[in-house]
Amino acid sequence: MARRAVKCAMDFSHDFEGEQLLYLEDQAREMRDEGAKVVETHLMLGRPDAAIVRLADDLGVGLVVMGSRGLGRVRRSLLGSVSDSVVRHARCPVLVVRASEKPASQ
Repeated sequence: MARRAVKCAMDFSHDFEGEQLLYLEDQAREMRDEGAKVVETHLMLGRPDAAIVRLADDLGVGLVVMGSRGLGRVRRSLLGSVSDSVVRHARCPVLVVRASEKPASQ
């Protein structure tokens, strides 16, 4: 079975589809430059968690891999977490990757 890397860019504060498509292509180019094989990209509008779950269902993916901003328990419970919602609602496994800690400045 072929593996696919899919990167989604979502920004709901503006209706600048052209700008978002350029941003999405820049992100895909960065991934390619780092050695990833980007087969296709998708620009989705709506709530990020629902859009990710819907896209995963539509594509029939076997695994969703996403990052976590590391807001902490209190902020996450007040603001909600996209990754928490995707974990709860996706029909496939979800791997949430935490950002590595930045080294202390010297």
